[in-house]
Parts: sequence; structure tokens; C-alpha cells
Amino acid sequence: MCIGIPMQVIEARGASALCEGRGERTDIDLALVGEQPKGSWVLVFLGAAREIISAHRARQITDALDAMELALNGGDGAAIDALFPDLANREPQLPDFLKDKVGTTE
Repeated sequence: MCIGIPMQVIEARGASALCEGRGERTDIDLALVGEQPKGSWVLVFLGAAREIISAHRARQITDALDAMELALNGGDGAAIDALFPDLANREPQLPDFLKDKVGTTE
């Protein structure tokens, strides 16, 4: 499984940039996404930016990573639920494309 880490460009350096995310600062290769201005968010895997993302998407991914870390470390459910307020305290919903498959033996 590949897990991308959201990082924000702190200092543009042409084909690379100093980026910060999840408490770490590191130089990131921008060859796949092109030069990015200071303040841009990128999704990083193995030292290279793979995708340009919005600040909102960066927050969603960071919350999911925080929840995964809490779960792996035995965190309480309330702390995990707080990271997903739109999902907490409700019944799971099937996507529309699966609703007609319920009860079939295909």
C-alpha cells in the first residue's frame, strides 16, 4: 500500500522545494508536478510530489492519517470520531451503485 503525505511548499527551488508536513521539513522533487509557488500543497510519496492538492484535501488526508495512527496506538473511538464528524454517529450508507446489489447472489 502506498500512503501519500500532504506537504506544503515552504520555499520554492525550481525543480524541487522545501516542504513541510506532519512535523517534518524536507526537500521534495517536483519533476512530476512542475514548479510550485510557496504555499502550494502537494501529495508526497518517496520524496517526490505526485499530485497538487487543495488545502481542504490536505486536511482530509491528514485527518485520515491521524485517525489511522490513533487506531494503531489504541486510541479511543471518540478521538477518532472527532476527525470524521461527517461519519460519526450515523449508520453506514451504501453507495447508490451498490444498493440494487443487496440481497442478490451475483
